[in-house]
Amino acid sequence: MSDPRDAAPADPAGSPHTPLRVGLVGYGLAGSVFHAPLIAATDGLVLDTVSTANPERQAQARAEHPQVRTVGSAGDVLARAADLDLIVLASPNKTHVPLATAALRAGLPVVVDKPLAATAAEAEGLAALADERGLLLSVFQNRRWDNDFLTVRKVIEDGSLGEIQRFESRFERWRPRPKGGWRESGDPAEIGGLLYDLGSHLVDQALALFGPAASVYAESDVRRPGAEADDDTFIAVTHTNGVRSHLWVSATTAQLGPRFRVLGSDAGYVKYGLDPQEAALRAGLRPGADGLPWGVEPESCWGRLGAGESPQTGGGTPVATLPGDYPAYYAAIADALRDGGPPPVPATEAAAALRVLEAAKRSAAEGGSLRLG
Repeated sequence: MSDPRDAAPADPAGSPHTPLRVGLVGYGLAGSVFHAPLIAATDGLVLDTVSTANPERQAQARAEHPQVRTVGSAGDVLARAADLDLIVLASPNKTHVPLATAALRAGLPVVVDKPLAATAAEAEGLAALADERGLLLSVFQNRRWDNDFLTVRKVIEDGSLGEIQRFESRFERWRPRPKGGWRESGDPAEIGGLLYDLGSHLVDQALALFGPAASVYAESDVRRPGAEADDDTFIAVTHTNGVRSHLWVSATTAQLGPRFRVLGSDAGYVKYGLDPQEAALRAGLRPGADGLPWGVEPESCWGRLGAGESPQTGGGTPVATLPGDYPAYYAAIADALRDGGPPPVPATEAAAALRVLEAAKRSAAEGGSLRLG
């Protein structure tokens, strides 16, 4: 009996009735928790191939996605380029540039997990190659679709705060012992540490809200015994429009601050807690399953808006948090592949964020604020 996975490949131009086949490189945290479930939940996309050298992860992928084929390497996925319509790179950071380059040269559109590269120059090189080949290249910045970030954007845009003066954003954790692995490696080739990990999200969000950075100042430390890469970093960005963004990423925070605090000339907005989508995905829940609402949090978690009151003692007015929507990213990817439109989070935007991250790394090492541009 023939294997249905060996049917004729989808037409990249796409008909609405022909699913686009996706090859996924990597089935660790990013691949198994984020990319694979979101791809599988997206109309018009089908998870065709997963590569991982780990036999247990191969078995996990087949159990979680029974129709998928598993292979042992990224090269095995690239060898099937003629049968695929998109490749997704959820592999270690140091592989992003070489694998994205190989995929684009093989004629495949590419989604890359953040960070796209170690430097803005590398990101710009990939963007130029994608343009030259007429191929989609997008960076998976899923936290643009966090429930709290969507709400912050709405509160800013509807004028509730007046003129924005300061934006505070935090990804703080209490993990006093390192977990190890490449993400915490001190080897520069690994592109590890929180600055490039969680910092990629916070800088991307700040630029998405307030535009280009004019200057950057940063403080970065390695605090935990046995840690090699930065685990407690602060970044101050002054945007060209005058807004100041203060961003914290830390694994050593014994008391967590607000996820967002946005201060304007008329009012402020404060929000605690994290978007629920990652926890739901880790627990095995899937968007759209059983008709349950996705990305929704209880009223007790809503942020508060006001002036002169303390949100922690009930001051201010509750603001209903918009539903989070990670599925929107891959829905937009499917639309862009079929219609030829712009992708969500183009590589040029990733390059702009990387310029800030590079400046932050240099500022922390040398001291002082750095001008950009």
